[in-house]
Amino acid sequence: MKPGLEPGYQETISIVVSEEMAAAFAGQMVHPVLSTVHLVYYMEWVGRQVILPFLEEGEEGVGAAIQIRHTAPAPIGKRVTFTATVTEQTEYKVVCQVKAEHDRAVVGEGEFVQVILPIEKIQANIERMK
Repeated sequence: MKPGLEPGYQETISIVVSEEMAAAFAGQMVHPVLSTVHLVYYMEWVGRQVILPFLEEGEEGVGAAIQIRHTAPAPIGKRVTFTATVTEQTEYKVVCQVKAEHDRAVVGEGEFVQVILPIEKIQANIERMK
């Protein structure tokens, strides 16, 4: 990784909850709010934004762990801001506190861990699993 990524570094993204992001199973909407699946997706995405400026050519990040609590609903039409804050960084690992919130509540929070590896190693691991 390139130098400069330190604890405290943050990235944010904002989304507006759409019907496609609602809690649904087998095409049936359960609740008209941001699903936990999408909550995790955007937490991973904002965490990825943290590492992108610091990856060297030939490196890539791999999600290694995520632990979250989904604490409040985000209804369809609500703007939700996702923030990832670096809490730990080594040569091969980046740990972020992740948080999602809107104007009335914290929607979710937790921790996302990414491992930084050479792309060749990632590809070799994928090939071994075929």
